[in-house]
Order: sequence, then structure tokens, then C-alpha cells
Amino acid sequence: APRRRPALHVSNPSKLDAAVVQKTTNTETITVFHDFCQSLQTKQRDIIQELERMDGSGETFTNDTWGCFADGESSTSATTTIAIGSGGITRVIQGGDAIEKGACSFTLLQQGVLTSERAQAIRSRRQGAMNIQAGDTYSAAALSIVLHSKSPLVPTFRSDVRIFNVETNKGLGMAWFGGGADLTPYYLFEEDITDFHQMYRNVCNQYQLATPGFSYETMKEACDHYFYLPARSEHRGTGGIFFDDLEATPYSKQFVEAVADTWLPSWLPIVHKRRNIKYSDKMRQWQLLRRGRYLEFNLLYDRGVKFGLASANPRVEGIMVSAPPLIAFEYNHVVEEGSEEAKLMEVLKTPRDWVN
Repeated sequence: APRRRPALHVSNPSKLDAAVVQKTTNTETITVFHDFCQSLQTKQRDIIQELERMDGSGETFTNDTWGCFADGESSTSATTTIAIGSGGITRVIQGGDAIEKGACSFTLLQQGVLTSERAQAIRSRRQGAMNIQAGDTYSAAALSIVLHSKSPLVPTFRSDVRIFNVETNKGLGMAWFGGGADLTPYYLFEEDITDFHQMYRNVCNQYQLATPGFSYETMKEACDHYFYLPARSEHRGTGGIFFDDLEATPYSKQFVEAVADTWLPSWLPIVHKRRNIKYSDKMRQWQLLRRGRYLEFNLLYDRGVKFGLASANPRVEGIMVSAPPLIAFEYNHVVEEGSEEAKLMEVLKTPRDWVN
């Protein structure tokens, strides 16, 4: 069975309210879930406004609402409330000056019913979940971003945060966070990658998630492990952090929100530094080839894409929204020894420790 990660604890509990370090009650779990959902909707609007200003092309994000958000009010209103039911808000920009294609998607699922297979999967992965059974209800929410840069000198950025909440038939409430952020560069600027990783290590250190399962080092390793193409023995990018099964408490919620607050500050400085540097057609072609690997990973290995496409009546456009706008596949492409492209491939074959 998969190794269970230890429960969250902090290195200095005296700093926290006592309720934080006690076992979360059903009421507390629901409160954390609802508060987190509200913060995700606010974060989505803030991110889109900042990205449109940065891009400067005049292109704007579309506003595709579905399910309980179909009236469109929740995606644009200054006051955020929790909708009744399930749905989502998919926002997409295309043809920008810095962002060739970008998506920022919020999804809310409520009152789902666990199958026996999914209940067993949760019990096997999550500490404290032994009471979860088939027929228990669950809710989930997530905010995700994928930003495909126009310039091959600017890396693609991907990030998400999410929460999964279960209410058992015995009245118990349990919830867990997941998320992360990572880069997929096409040319290697080591200082950019180091600065990116340093920002997320700082967040991890600030919140003192003092367990082996949720240190920066462990989350960095989990990111390298997840975004890997085993058939090609190479990683998709230079990583970042990736975490799952983090017990949802008011304190861990602060950490997850801090990760989301770091998304744009970790990527935009790279954009400002590299977006106006001239590049050749050869460099553009290399970008398209690497984007092919990005799509390859999504279709073959990404858990979210595979789960979504296997669902009944999938929203294919929403599931595939993270796909690059243009890609290239070239048979048996050979990377020139000693080239800038070879420098990148060396790192993709053997990930580095960027900050220690």
C-alpha cells in the first residue's frame, strides 16, 4: 500500500490557538472548506486582473461559467458567496503579448457520494481516514493556473491549490489540502530557477510545517517525482513544490493560501526580465518540441486529466484547457552536444537541488 504521510504538526505550537492543534471537528472542517472556497474565488479575480495588466496586449480572459455558476454573477461580483451545487469558472486568455495561452480555472464539487473504490483509495493514502466508507459525502474545490509563454526564454508556469472534504455517516468531518507550483523552461537561466525555488522554500520555512512529509525538501522531491515522463526518462521541467494529503486546519489553510499568494511573484519577475529578448526561429521550434512533451505528460500521466476524461460526460474543453496552443513532434530529434538545449536536457534528466 502507498506510504501514508504523517499528520501535520508545527515546530512551535505555542504560537497557535489551541483549536488549531486539536483534531478538527466537523463544524471546523466545514468552516475551513467554505472559507477556502471564498478565498479561491477572490484569488482568481485578483490573478486575472494582474495578468491582463502585465500582458499589455489588450487581450482579456474569457469567462466560461458552468453548473451553479452559469449565471456568471459569482465570477465577477465583488462579494463572494458559496454557490449551492457544483460548477466552475474557466477563464482563458489567448494571443497575448507575453502569454500565448493562459488559463485560470476554479472548480467546485459538492455533495458527491464516495464509491467503495474511492473510499478505499482515501483510506489507503490519508492518515486518520479509517472511518471513511462508501456512501459518505464529499466536496472539493480547486484553483489552477497554466500560463504558456509566447517567448521561449520565458518558462511555462503551472500551479494549483485544492481541498477535499469528507463528511462521514457517523458525523465526522475530515479534509485535506493539496497543491503546488512548478516551472517548465525551454532555455536554462539558472538564477531564474534558483529564485523561483527560493521563494517557495521561504514560504515553507515561514509556516514551519515541521514534518518529513511537508518540508520544502520533501515537497520538491514529490514535484520532481510527479512531473516525470518514465518512457523518456526525463522530467517535464525544473520543478517546484507539490503536496497532497495535508490535513486541513485553520493553520494549514494559511500555508496553502500563502503558496497561492506566491504564484505570480515567483513567475512575473522572470517574464519582465526575459519577454523582450529577441529569439530565433530555431529557438521557437525547440519551444514547440518541448511543449509536445508537456502535452505528452498531460495525456499519458496527469492524474487530473485522466480522471476527467474517464468521467461520464466530461467537459473536454475544460479538462484540456492546460494544453499548449501550438506544439511540434519531430521524429528522433537529436539535441546538439554542448548546446543550450543540451544544458536544459541535462537538468531534465537529473534534477538539481536549486537552493541548498
